[in-house]
Order: sequence, then structure tokens, then C-alpha cells
Amino acid sequence: MLTRISLALRIALASCCWLLAVGAVAVGADWPPYRGSLARTGNVDGGPGPTRAEVAWVQRGVEHFVASPATDGQTVFVAGLGAFNSANLQALHPQPAAPNRQRWIKGPPYLKLPLASSPAIASGLVIFGDGMHQTDGGVLHALRADSGLPVWQYPVPGTLIHLEGGPAVVDGKVFIGGGNAGVLCVDANKLELNGQATDRAAVEVELKKRWQELLAKYEQEKKVDPDLAVPPSEDALPKPRPRKVWQAGAGQWHVDAPLAVAGERVYVASAFLDVERVGARALLALNSADGSVRWKTPLGLNPWAGPTVAGDLVLVGGSNIRLEPRDVPQGRGELLAVDAASGAVKWKRDVPGGIVSSVAVAGSLAVFAATDGKVRAWDAATGADRWTFDGRAPYFAAPAIAGGSVYVANLNGMIHALQLATGQAQWQLDLATHPDIRSPGQVYGSPIVAGGKLFVATCNLSSEGGPRATVVVAIGAK
Repeated sequence: MLTRISLALRIALASCCWLLAVGAVAVGADWPPYRGSLARTGNVDGGPGPTRAEVAWVQRGVEHFVASPATDGQTVFVAGLGAFNSANLQALHPQPAAPNRQRWIKGPPYLKLPLASSPAIASGLVIFGDGMHQTDGGVLHALRADSGLPVWQYPVPGTLIHLEGGPAVVDGKVFIGGGNAGVLCVDANKLELNGQATDRAAVEVELKKRWQELLAKYEQEKKVDPDLAVPPSEDALPKPRPRKVWQAGAGQWHVDAPLAVAGERVYVASAFLDVERVGARALLALNSADGSVRWKTPLGLNPWAGPTVAGDLVLVGGSNIRLEPRDVPQGRGELLAVDAASGAVKWKRDVPGGIVSSVAVAGSLAVFAATDGKVRAWDAATGADRWTFDGRAPYFAAPAIAGGSVYVANLNGMIHALQLATGQAQWQLDLATHPDIRSPGQVYGSPIVAGGKLFVATCNLSSEGGPRATVVVAIGAK
């Protein structure tokens, strides 16, 4: 189980963070869109991944990690679901010799809704949405990546509104899908606090001041009656809000998938909810400046995977099922490529399994995994077969690609490393049986590669008999 510290110690640590963090922003490498880039490879540093199945470290817990991790090179961020679907966002030190694996953790009472959104990282902020299909309304959050301290929030209320897809950050603008809210764009550099326009630097100074006041009040209350004194919560701080630039498709589209922002276009994958009878199955291109529709291409299956940009093409996978293991036997999918400028379909192929995670593109290859247990590489330009690997268990997670290797993890917790060019197996690691791990679990969140290591997080959402252990694992040299 994850180490738990007392609330009072958390407050003291947070207070120190305020004193150290406010001022110059410690910025690592940005991870601005989902999976780190428009190619969705889960790798941005350009370095290779692990060449053998060596476990660098294991972080154990009981949270269900359903979102893909993200990293700025200094910290690995993993979002999960705690007890009763409570929110859990952890910032983990990636180095094997780190004396404290957990840099910071965020949860209730500050975070009130479940987390299924993979974070984006830009200009020293970690940005993510909350809410999931079982909840209504959501909040777009921005925290300092170095300390986890809140910077701003943008609430989006309403029925069937949730911010599940990873946000994209471009030139200070944050783009995110909001379920029935369609697509939103906010300006992270133009904030409002107490009804007044301001900026991030001024906001952080004000929040620091307010936090110190809350701490001083707490210390005074302890002197009067230590048994009744209640430590302050970050939820009591003012909540600055970024300026909304535009919103599009509210009540028309249902956008749970990550967006792709390339130049003047925002590529949006919208689904149709069969039970609720809302939304539209379509791939759209919007103007990034105002959200107006450039083109709209109908889809046959729901594009839970979201768009991938491959040069002048946009690739999108589809599935007739969602991320429900019981539905896997009925799964079927499709992958199509459309012209990025016009939306015209260039090629389309059916797949005997649902594609519920993003396509990764490297060179001429489009690599994707499906619920039929196969990992496929097709020519991105033509859709022609290049190779197929049989993982012998369903895939909900997307491949990661780094240094000529493809890394995939399936619902049985088996990780495979494959040659990108041929699909030939390089190594495998079983999370359930490896002597350093021994933790059966499923992989929903797509792995990432950074600093020569592969980062994988597990969940046990379909397990019976109550909570079971989960892990975040770093694979690579110790």
C-alpha cells in the first residue's frame, strides 16, 4: 500500500512547497498533447526504451490507474481512481535511486470527481480534466508540476458533461473535449480572480498570501484548543479561472477522446451514445481560433481512440464496444485515414476487434492494438499490412514507440517489446509473475517511454472480492 502521511505533515510539506515554489517556475520538458505528440508515440525525448525486461522500481497501491501516464522528464504523473471512484493524482520521481518515490499526491477534498484524464504538461503546469461517464459536470484543473499546488480551475457543469480526454496545450491555449459540452478552448495566460483580470504570476502571489493566512489561523486555533483545530485545505483557497476563448458542439457532439491540435486545425473525434441517444459519430476539423467547423466526416463506429496526425493524414480508430472486458468477445473495429485538409477518406479497413486506444505513428508505419489481442502495423499512407503480432489477450492500451521498438501491455498484464520494423518479439515481462512485481492486474492506460525507461500502471477494475493491489512500474536499467 502507498505510504500515507498525517494530514498535519501534509500541511507542513505543502506550506514549504508554497515558500519554495512561488517565483521562478521550474520547467521540465513539455508534454502538451495526449501521448506527448500528435504521432501518439508516448515518447518525446527521442531516446530508446529498455532493451531487456529489467525492473527499475515498483510503486504499490490500490488505486486503479486507467489513464495514460505523462512526464516532463523530472516527474511521472499518473491519474487513478481510489475508493468509491475518488480522484487520485500522483507525481512520482522517475529515478531508481530516489529516496522518496512520491513527490506529491492530490485527491479529495480538493479533487471531488473521478479522474480518467491523462494530464498535459506545459510551462510548468500539469493540466487535466475530471469527471467520467457516471458523473455529470467536470472541472479543468491546472496545478504546478513541481509541487502540485493549485493555480486555476475551470468548471463545466451539466448533464453528460465530463472531461475524460487528455487536453492539448498550444501557445498558452488549452483545448479539451467535455462530453456533451463539445469542445472547449481556454486561455491559460489570461486569468480572473475575484472578478478582476490578472495573470499567473499575480495569481500565485495571491494564493501564497492566502495560504499563509490560513496556516496562521490554524496555528492560532491550535493554541486555543488543539483538539478542535482543523488544518486548512487547499480547497479553501480562492479559485482563479482562465478566460474561455470559445466552445463548440455543445449538445451536438459527445467528445470523450483526446483532441489533436495541428496549426490552425483542431481534430475532434465525436461519439454517439446508443443508450442516451446523444452525440454524433464523426471526425471533425475545427478552426483553432474560433471553433468553427472546417469539415466533418461521418464514422461507422465510435472513435474512443481519438485522432492521430501523420503528415497530411489524420488516422482514427473505432470500436463498437467501450473499455468493458465483458464486451470483448463482441468487439469489432475499423481504422481509417482522412485527408487533413478536406476530411476526404483516403482509406478504411475493418478490424476483427475494437480499437479503443490511439494509433501510434513512426516513419511510414501506423501501429495499433485491438481487443482481438493483435498488434498491427500498417502503412500509414495506404493501409497495407506490414506485420501483425499476436499478444494472446485483449488490448485496451495503445502502443508506445521509442528507438526502433514498440512496447505494448494487455489486459493480462503481459508486456511485450517488439521490433518496430518487423514486429518480431524482443522481450516480455509478466506483471503477475515477475519476482520483483508479482501483482496481477490489467493495463488500461497506455505506457510511455522516457529517459530510457518504460512506465506502466495497472488497475483491477474487473476483479472480484474487493480491492486488489495495483502497481506503477518502471522498466529499464537500475
